[in-house]
Amino acid sequence: MEVESSRPALAVAVSLVGAVWIVALRGRPNWREGGSLVAAICKFFIVIDMLPPVLSGVTYYFTLSSFLPGVPLALRVDALGILFATIASFLWIVTTIYSIGYMRSLNEHAQTRYYTCFAVTLSATIGVAFSANLATLYLFYEVLTLITYPLVAHKETAEALAGAKKYLIYLLGTSKVFLLAAVVGTYILAGRLDFRADGLFPTDANPTALAVVYFLFLAGIGKAAIMPLHGWLPAAMVAPTPVSGLLHAVAVVNTGVFCVLRVIFHVFGVDLMRDLGLGMITAGIVSMTILVASAYALTCDNLKARLAYSTVSQLSYILLGGALLTQSGMTGGVIHIANHAFSKITLFFCAGSIYIASHKTLVSQLSGMGRQMPITMAAFTIGALSMIGVPLMAGFTTKWYLAVGAIEAGSYAILAVLGISTLLNAAYFIPILYKAYFEPPPPGEHPAEEVSYAVVVPLMVTAMASVVLGVYPDLLLGLIRMVVS
Repeated sequence: MEVESSRPALAVAVSLVGAVWIVALRGRPNWREGGSLVAAICKFFIVIDMLPPVLSGVTYYFTLSSFLPGVPLALRVDALGILFATIASFLWIVTTIYSIGYMRSLNEHAQTRYYTCFAVTLSATIGVAFSANLATLYLFYEVLTLITYPLVAHKETAEALAGAKKYLIYLLGTSKVFLLAAVVGTYILAGRLDFRADGLFPTDANPTALAVVYFLFLAGIGKAAIMPLHGWLPAAMVAPTPVSGLLHAVAVVNTGVFCVLRVIFHVFGVDLMRDLGLGMITAGIVSMTILVASAYALTCDNLKARLAYSTVSQLSYILLGGALLTQSGMTGGVIHIANHAFSKITLFFCAGSIYIASHKTLVSQLSGMGRQMPITMAAFTIGALSMIGVPLMAGFTTKWYLAVGAIEAGSYAILAVLGISTLLNAAYFIPILYKAYFEPPPPGEHPAEEVSYAVVVPLMVTAMASVVLGVYPDLLLGLIRMVVS
């Protein structure tokens, strides 16, 4: 049942109001950051207020304005959208608290700009989550790229500006050259752009043209970081750690894979994807990304760079699940939106905590850190074990469903990819844990200590969420079944 409601628009707008508050109170840091936190909390409660009706079959719809004949700028809240929005809005609360501790501990400059851009980023992210059609999604997708550029360039060093430039070139370039062409191509072939459960295209559409449009989407959604269009993500690691955490574990990268899943599920539809043979081709492409990125992570001594290449690999697990086009496979892909978000943001938070306490950025420098910062390293351990796929951790649920989905699809090659990638995950995370817990710190080094509660509490919360989602995946499975059924 579709219900006309302004709630989706309110969910998008509340952080814009928060941005105005942040700018207006820029001279009063406590009020400025309090406004950011209040806006985050309000957004989360607006989103979860829509969750029970969506679970009962209600779809919220709101028209923002007219665009083309039959293609309004509109918002629509369905199961896939509210799953993504719930994760992003909750993690904005956690990241806001973490940001306060991080930015103040390091006495970072331009904090008003930082919090303002963060607020607008969440508006764009929720806009993508609740987009009713490709036109609206494209608009918010582009806004997200532009508003996150100052966050990536925040330090304003030569390295930061170069990384931000690469970020902008990759994401604007792919969206302008490929994604816009895919949206136009969809409108020409289907005569509409609204998302539908069975896809948009008529049964007599030209298969070759459809395949071209599909690969334009894959290339155009650069935020999904499919190789070789992934280079922006490691380059963006020059940003402050809270930016790396939320943008590159949740907002930007999850926006990318979310958009690809929208295309698979609600632009092409599972049946058409299967008829055109696009599912297994996509699975092959993202499998290469999983393996190559995991192997490259092994070579990175910089901790955030290792996490960045881990992210490139883990994002493709989400796409692999969607591309399998089986019930279990798609379930594994969708649930990994949440599992990856909570586990990877934990790892980034821990990297930031270590940096604040010791200014260490390299894996080779982490000897003895487990005894010096036990809470931070315990949380890091949980995040790492989840990414590896150890039972009772969130990542295990993902890999279980992906493995079952691969068997259902009759693809033992994909099963082998999952096994090899799990070994690679272990190979680049276990040495970090070994150094932290089993190697002594360098002699004469001043020991690091846990930093402020504003930093430690958020990473504890996200680490525990990774455990809870591993032990009780049913918290999400009811909603996910509505997406993949």
